[in-house]
Amino acid sequence: MLQSLYINNYALIDRLSIDFNSGFNIITGETGAGKSILLGALGLILGQRADLSVLRDKSKKCTVEGSFEVKNYQLTDFFAENELDYDDQTILRREITPSGKSRAFINDTPVNLKTIRELALRLIDIHSQHQNLELGNRQFQLNLVDLVAQNQSVLKSYQQAFRVYSQTHNEYTELLEKAEQAKKDLDYYQFQFNQLDEAKLKPEEQEELEAEQNRLEHAEDIKLTFGQLADDLEGDETGLLTRIKEHVNRLGKMADYFDQAGELNQRLESCYIELQDLADESQSIAERIEHDPARVELVAERLDLIYSLQQKFHADSVAGLVEIREDLDQKIGQVASYDETLTQLEVQLAKEEAVLNEAANELTESRMAVTDKFQQAVVSMLQKLGMANAVFQLSFAKTNQLGMTGGDEVRFLFNANKNAEAQEISKIASGGEMSRLMLALKSLITDSKALPTIIFDEIDTGISGEIAVKMGDILKSISARMQVINITHLPQIAAKGDHHYQVYKFDEKEQTFTSIRKLEEHERVDELAQMLSGDRHSDTARETARELLE
Repeated sequence: MLQSLYINNYALIDRLSIDFNSGFNIITGETGAGKSILLGALGLILGQRADLSVLRDKSKKCTVEGSFEVKNYQLTDFFAENELDYDDQTILRREITPSGKSRAFINDTPVNLKTIRELALRLIDIHSQHQNLELGNRQFQLNLVDLVAQNQSVLKSYQQAFRVYSQTHNEYTELLEKAEQAKKDLDYYQFQFNQLDEAKLKPEEQEELEAEQNRLEHAEDIKLTFGQLADDLEGDETGLLTRIKEHVNRLGKMADYFDQAGELNQRLESCYIELQDLADESQSIAERIEHDPARVELVAERLDLIYSLQQKFHADSVAGLVEIREDLDQKIGQVASYDETLTQLEVQLAKEEAVLNEAANELTESRMAVTDKFQQAVVSMLQKLGMANAVFQLSFAKTNQLGMTGGDEVRFLFNANKNAEAQEISKIASGGEMSRLMLALKSLITDSKALPTIIFDEIDTGISGEIAVKMGDILKSISARMQVINITHLPQIAAKGDHHYQVYKFDEKEQTFTSIRKLEEHERVDELAQMLSGDRHSDTARETARELLE
């Protein structure tokens, strides 16, 4: 339960600290006194978002801190899963800095908003006036049915099956789209692949062909040049090699009597051998090179094909064309593999759909099983609240397709008039009827859900007199199961409280502040008298207030 609340620098609150008790806690105050400010501050530690507008003093940070007694609410697993220190006295804190930065803490450990919100949902339920409007929301109605059915484990199992099925279904849909597109492109891919495959391309082919083309285009010049070189080196008696050979012989004879001639002889003989080799190779080149017009044309055609393919496929090399051909081959092969994978996914989807449908049916059964209990409990409560002819029914229908909450659609049907047909709440219920319906539903939920604290913000809107007394009795009965904090304008309800708090405004140094204080017993008489007649000093109002308290 909520044990204490500390607020600093929030809206009209400078600094406030208040302790709450178990049982039935009443909060009253004049319109505009600041009750909504208290709820707004409490909303911060429940994970709601905030901005700089909440800072009273824009130069200082805002702090809201709530202390909760959480023993006996099976929260140790939550703390362990989120790596938080567990304590029976758990503190939730939010800070908003002047720069706009928001920080959240659980037992002084920094956490994100999602974590503090998840914990807060297990600690406290706030019924605000706008929730009455949600009564017409079918998802809100379905959530209420699930709370009464206490089918959280069944719902969790269904949602897990739904996530698995949805993931596989999305995978199948994406693959199907790819397969259909691939089949549309298959002819084009095959045409392109055939062009490249028929070309029989080799990675180094282009460079070799370009070199050969150069040789073929200059064949006559090459043949003439090397033929002439061979003739000049080893021609007839006037050839260079013949003359060098003569000099080698002479120097060889001279070496017997002139040492330096021997050295030069060796060097000249080496030159002779090198030139002889050069002459032989030149002669070989001259004999091998022939002008071949057919080969010139063939090489040119092959290069034209390569250049044409490079331009068409935006490649700068034969290796690039080979890579494109391999990629096309892979895409063509994928068309066949798509069909195989799709078949496998269809089998998997069928299995997962069967599991999902079974889980959905189990979820539906859990909801239908509490229909009579739900209807009877609400009608019984409405009768206690003065609606003797009230009719309340749950109408179930199947949705077009399964979703995260299953395949059920529920409608709350209601009518307060005798022998009248039940209709959807949003179309028929008045403000006062909405309030009584919501209290009946909340009472039913508190029977099914273990929750430390529930806060009602003017759930008594639109009612008065004897009905208010009965509503107070119901709120009092709920407080036997959990801590109830009730904000009210009705003295009949306020008098039922075990503890009474007053929200008030005061001026100080030309500024207005909001605060809250717990009333003593004699102060409660004054407060109730004020609520009854607007005059806390009226003897009649004070006497009535005493009677209400008794």
